[in-house]
Amino acid sequence: MNPTENSKKSAGYAAAGYVQSGMVVGLGTGSTVKYALEMIAKRIKNEGLDILGIPTSEATAGLAMKLGIPLSTLDEHPVLDMAIDGADEVDPGFNLIKGGGGAHTREKIVATASKRFIVVVDKGKVVGKLGDFGIPIEVLPFGAGLVKRKIEGLGGTVKQRNNTSDNGNMLMDARMEIRNPAELEDLLNSIPGVIENGIFAHRRPEVVIVGDGAGVVVIEREDGK
Repeated sequence: MNPTENSKKSAGYAAAGYVQSGMVVGLGTGSTVKYALEMIAKRIKNEGLDILGIPTSEATAGLAMKLGIPLSTLDEHPVLDMAIDGADEVDPGFNLIKGGGGAHTREKIVATASKRFIVVVDKGKVVGKLGDFGIPIEVLPFGAGLVKRKIEGLGGTVKQRNNTSDNGNMLMDARMEIRNPAELEDLLNSIPGVIENGIFAHRRPEVVIVGDGAGVVVIEREDGK
């Protein structure tokens, strides 16, 4: 296992340790979260851990079912005890860019519905400022042209992905300077046709677990900051 993959595994396994019996847990999407799911499944088998998972993507739902993690829905459990998810970038203010896998709309819904949001990343995802990764955007196909023009009018460039979201919508990636993550999150979402973008500035994680090869570093956000 290469160092980056080992870091992801360490972070994912550490996050699984926060899960307790009786919890309803949001299950994120991505290569780091899969390790959290693996450890949760091991704890279900070995410790009798009793939880329900709310998946943020069809891929996560499939993996969870394969691993034997019981699943439910937001309709049945509108308030979650915690969500565990990955990120493409994390800045010093706990702002995130998510959506490399195209699941950011469901991920943001689940994170917002959760009392506690835990993000797992390898150290390469920790940045001084958001923006190098680009901003994933889920777009209603009917409004794609308008969305592209509006973002270009803001000084950004847009590239359309070949795949669609689990919701059946178009996915784009916008590259532009992110001076104020919260303001840009709101501005992008105000464009007609934008369903959701991958900036997480209004729902930031309470805990970020960083795998660094030698173990993990756990960073907790102070309340109200």
